[in-house]
Amino acid sequence: MMAVTLARGLSGLLRPLTVLGRRCLHHAAGVSQLSPRSSTLVQRQTGFKPPVAGYGSQQHTVLHHVTPLIPSLMLQPSRNLTYCSLRKGKRKTVRSVVKRFLRLHCGLWVRRKAGYKKKLWKKAAVRKKRLREHVFCNKTQCKKLDKMTTSFWKRRNWYLNDPYQKYHDRVNF
Repeated sequence: MMAVTLARGLSGLLRPLTVLGRRCLHHAAGVSQLSPRSSTLVQRQTGFKPPVAGYGSQQHTVLHHVTPLIPSLMLQPSRNLTYCSLRKGKRKTVRSVVKRFLRLHCGLWVRRKAGYKKKLWKKAAVRKKRLREHVFCNKTQCKKLDKMTTSFWKRRNWYLNDPYQKYHDRVNF
């Protein structure tokens, strides 16, 4: 199902590859008629196996041939974006991280639960209260957020009447 959706979405990319695939198929078929030794050489160098008798009767999509060439087609999206300055090439802070998260001095990050502002008219009062709570990010999220911010945002800040004061230092670890 996912392969069909992917093939439809990437039809502009796959059309030129079908022509290329046909040419390679004809070329490999011509090479395989020359000698068995040269066909194994083609297999070793290109990773392409020439068609076998009876192979043409099966219907194979272009995606089966393209997926080994472009492995990123099947990967799930992830956000590991860090901005770089154009002049010196230094890392820059991703501003949306600073707006949405709070970094404690011990290295943990605090965030609100997802959906705490969305469609509140249809959520029960108990659910709205639960969504207003703050949550700690896990280890991998903290590492990623540290990469997305500069050292300026990692320094310790002293605020008057800071509600997070007792969470900045981890004890008993």
